[in-house]
Amino acid sequence: MDRAEVTTRVWDRILQIRNGKGCACCGEWEPAEKAALSIYAPLSRRDMGPQTVGQIGQSLDGRVATVAGDARNISGPDGLKHLHRLRAISDAVVIGVRTALHDNPRLTVRLCRGQNPARVVIDPRGRLPNDAPVFRDDGSRRVVVQQSDTPRPDGVKVIRLPSATDGEMSAGQILRALHRLGLRTILIEGGAITVSHFFEAGLLNRLHVAVAPLLIGGGPPGFHTRNPVAQLSDAARPDTRVFNIGSDIVFDCGFARAKQILAAPWHNVAMRAR
Repeated sequence: MDRAEVTTRVWDRILQIRNGKGCACCGEWEPAEKAALSIYAPLSRRDMGPQTVGQIGQSLDGRVATVAGDARNISGPDGLKHLHRLRAISDAVVIGVRTALHDNPRLTVRLCRGQNPARVVIDPRGRLPNDAPVFRDDGSRRVVVQQSDTPRPDGVKVIRLPSATDGEMSAGQILRALHRLGLRTILIEGGAITVSHFFEAGLLNRLHVAVAPLLIGGGPPGFHTRNPVAQLSDAARPDTRVFNIGSDIVFDCGFARAKQILAAPWHNVAMRAR
């Protein structure tokens, strides 16, 4: 396991790469700085084509909240910084409506330097109220994906996908619609069900699992597919690197098949309206 340290000069370089004005191969770096570059630099590049990254922050026992639903501070301080860095190098951050309703997230970049990404909420039935923090007009792009005709505030882009008879939405259609808006590097931030759907659709290039050193003992799991494997031999075994980022441990998992799927006709793995 490598120790990763995001120094000021490392983050300066990451932002340069994000803006197409730098690379990660030049310069003299300490080992911990090189490790940090290896986490963020590939996701910062815009010459690699579309990238979709899932992010889960969880406890040692794989929980993302308590039984009562308390998910605040599930990650340690360095895990939270890691999440904000992922936001800063992404074009858009995506959450499901349940996360938006329960956590009232702002989805802004506050714990590091960088621009706020576009904020995207998947809200098939139009349940999220228009005064939700993600809809606030702060200069960032705001997008809602829905099946309903629910009106939205001025400036909020509505992506209206056709209703399916079973009340489900295609993760592939959602991603394609975001690409058409020019949003190419996409962070699927939450909740766990939304991240799992994009994984099950084969649409994640990478999955970051940040594990904090606490035991909760119950509550929703960090990852849950609708079609779990019966045999361990059938389980996904991503190319994984492990980093000590301070208060948390990050598992950086890569899925080689995602690029093939992104280049191929869109999968219609669906997301149930919630």
